[in-house]
Amino acid sequence: MHIEYLSVTNFRNFARLELAFPQGPVLLHGANAQGKTSLLEAIYYLATSSSPYTTADWQLINWRAENDVIPFTRLSADVVSRQSPLNRIEVTLTRERNGGEVRTRKDIRLNGVNRRVMDLVGQVNVVLFLPRDLSLIEGSPAERRNYLNATLCQTNRAYCEALGIFEKLLTQRNALLKRILDRQASPDELEFWDGQLADQAGVLIAGRQRLLRDLENRAQRVHLDLTGRREVLEIEYQPSFLPTAEGDGQLSFGTPGLDLHRDLSAQEIVPQYLDALRASRADHIERGMTLSGPHRDELRFQINQRDVGLYGSRGQARTAVLSLKLAELEWMRDSIGEWPLLLLDEVIAELDADRRAYLLERIDGATQSILTTTDRNIFTPSFLARAVSWQVMEGQITTIS
Repeated sequence: MHIEYLSVTNFRNFARLELAFPQGPVLLHGANAQGKTSLLEAIYYLATSSSPYTTADWQLINWRAENDVIPFTRLSADVVSRQSPLNRIEVTLTRERNGGEVRTRKDIRLNGVNRRVMDLVGQVNVVLFLPRDLSLIEGSPAERRNYLNATLCQTNRAYCEALGIFEKLLTQRNALLKRILDRQASPDELEFWDGQLADQAGVLIAGRQRLLRDLENRAQRVHLDLTGRREVLEIEYQPSFLPTAEGDGQLSFGTPGLDLHRDLSAQEIVPQYLDALRASRADHIERGMTLSGPHRDELRFQINQRDVGLYGSRGQARTAVLSLKLAELEWMRDSIGEWPLLLLDEVIAELDADRRAYLLERIDGATQSILTTTDRNIFTPSFLARAVSWQVMEGQITTIS
């Protein structure tokens, strides 16, 4: 899978950009705040319809376009994959004003035909490496849940649909809980919403369990290589509601998380979660919110049975994240049957020489990888010889000979 051509209009600090991409490694070189990261962000947005840096789409529109009659940004890419000789993906974001209300409209077209956001799933797959990926170890549980959702939504349409429905149902259930607390609704009304919520929660929990099992197996092998076989990495998936193969849905003090090696189907999880919602209904009403479910799940990383986020060094955290991302790359390749696009934003500079060489070796077979750097000298002469190098300066790109 690779991008043949990318067109960018009014995106971040790019006013207009037209690029024909080669296969293999592409190195974007330049000082900070010149547009290197924005280029990776544009590609990631075309793949996922979301940004890794902001949840507000209007922030992606170039500031110079703010004074236009209709401010907009447009991204377009021609993508070649094993499934299709050529797909054109186009996303347009438009700022619209209706009276005093301003909103951002998102329009998606595939090969010239209007589509939904959901139709982007699988059109172009990317694995993104960022220095801030340390937040997977050191950040909040929400950041780890976002990682799971973003990874699964690239390859699993059913998961992505269930996630969207679950989030809407959760908002409606929480609103109902508050009305019940204010004696404006009956607790009996929860029965319908609980059943709907449980159906989607089963899909999410089962999907996360399968993903994490596959990632752990791959990440453990990478981590053993990186640490000279001295450290064993383990992933703990800790649902706020813990389904069991026995069907009791109870979290014991001796159980740290969901057993990744004992597969549970969505059909097995749904009735257990529904029972848990019913059993804790009084607490949920008292708090006015849904206290358990995929929206409150946690993910922890252990090295030699010690929590990396609590007791690990900075170096151990970096190694764990690198192992996870390389596992994600391998998992994505196996899931879609070809290499995804690799986007690496200043990651190489964050690694020591040994880990830098290991990473470059592992991604060497990729059909297309795009890396950013402020210092080309950290790359080996052999890598620079086979990479296409582009200079990025003030939103303009030129080839480095």
